[in-house]
Amino acid sequence: MTWIDRAQLFSPLDYAAIAVLLIAWLWIGWRIENPSPNKSSVTMMMDDYRREWMREMVTRQPRMFDAQVVAAMRQGSTFFASTTMIAVGGGLALLGNTERLAGVANDLAIGSAPAMVWEIKILIIILFLANAFLKYVWAHRLFGYCAVLMASVPNEPSDPQAYPRAAQAAEICVTAARSFNRGLRVTYFALASVAWILGPVALLLGTAITFGVLYRREFASHSRLVLLSQPGDTDS
Repeated sequence: MTWIDRAQLFSPLDYAAIAVLLIAWLWIGWRIENPSPNKSSVTMMMDDYRREWMREMVTRQPRMFDAQVVAAMRQGSTFFASTTMIAVGGGLALLGNTERLAGVANDLAIGSAPAMVWEIKILIIILFLANAFLKYVWAHRLFGYCAVLMASVPNEPSDPQAYPRAAQAAEICVTAARSFNRGLRVTYFALASVAWILGPVALLLGTAITFGVLYRREFASHSRLVLLSQPGDTDS
């Protein structure tokens, strides 16, 4: 089967749905990390809090609390890395048994299609999950770097290296969190891509829902209002 024959296995609506999925994933990621000055995202606000956290760490004695927070973040990245690895393994196993998936699709009246169609749909999901796995692994490693930098901060706040080292630790922590958040977004869109099994319309709907959820959480959520509020503010 030539590439042209393979391309003809999908309808124009399928290609449009995949294009919308990729554009939505890339755009929301760019928007979250590059918000307008008048409407910052939760992610960027949390970056400022991370920098403030490292400045406060310089004068906090002992620093066990800070070490526990970093350890918790490393555990989170480890959990998601392990989960995506299992999901990738499951996808690869399913990739070798697409005939059964096609049979299930026929039983559910989803439609009949060659095995290659199901293989490509599953491969898209696997690629998203593999990307997420790499992001989580890198975030885990960066959180480890952050822990080392935090340990290198002198105990005396008056030491000329104290705040510069803390600033370095803050930037590594911000970079680690950025990689972790990117992994989460890829995971969300990997779940959205599962809807393609039901057809291109389902994929478009899943993409729209995922995009809306991400946008709301970053730009219109209650947690964002809490971060914007000043200490001492109360709900009216």
